Amino acid sequence: MLYNTIQYIVDNGVGTLTFNRPNVANGFNVEMCKEILHVMDRASTDESVKILLINAEGKVFSAGGDLMEMERAVDSGDTESLFEIVELVAQISLSMKQLSKPVVMSIQGAAAGAAFNMALAADFVIASSNVRFIQAFVNVGLAPDAGGLYLLTRSIGMNRAMHMVMTGDAVSAEKAKELGFVYKVCEPEDLQTATKRLVDKLAKGPSQSYKVMKEMMYAAFLSGWEEYKTLEVEKQCLLGLTDDFKEGVRAFAERRRPKFGQ
Repeated sequence: MLYNTIQYIVDNGVGTLTFNRPNVANGFNVEMCKEILHVMDRASTDESVKILLINAEGKVFSAGGDLMEMERAVDSGDTESLFEIVELVAQISLSMKQLSKPVVMSIQGAAAGAAFNMALAADFVIASSNVRFIQAFVNVGLAPDAGGLYLLTRSIGMNRAMHMVMTGDAVSAEKAKELGFVYKVCEPEDLQTATKRLVDKLAKGPSQSYKVMKEMMYAAFLSGWEEYKTLEVEKQCLLGLTDDFKEGVRAFAERRRPKFGQ
């Protein structure tokens, strides 16, 4: 199948899903999210796929939601597409953790917003040393989507998660490794080699063991996620109707600081 916003190939036991919208920093729109979920379904049922690798074209892994698309939606009053993306990115993260095969993310440049939270849903993250992880939602008057707070609190603890999402401060790759949600940090020129070394090793491993490990981990830590997902989508959609969100998106487009609560 041909995709418009991503690429997908299977080779030697590794399914590689590549974000392919570098002109908009690989920002997620409805089409891209649907294509990612289509690949997730394919990888789930394809017995030749032992590992799913997610990477990206361009200098930036992903800026999260496509803010140019958000600006269009705000200006036209198209809340339907905004709400659809909230539901879709939540499903992507959930599908990554429910996939019975290891998911590896190879990240360069930046992973912001939903992309950060999808990284939390990966089983392994390899990051180049120049990566910055950013919970960018507060900058546009939103709250974390794509399972963000559910995963982040379990990964780094409640207080540190709240500090991160309320400030929107960037986290370096080395700090992310220290906090535990990055597996390995390497120099940008070594990212592809380090990623290949890991996925090749995993692809030679016991698939049934991986499947059971993921099932057990989900039962141990994540069994309430689907109930949480309903709350997350509901609250994010409500925030998408606020004046603060509209101001945040317009401020981004106009390259100025937002003035919330005016």
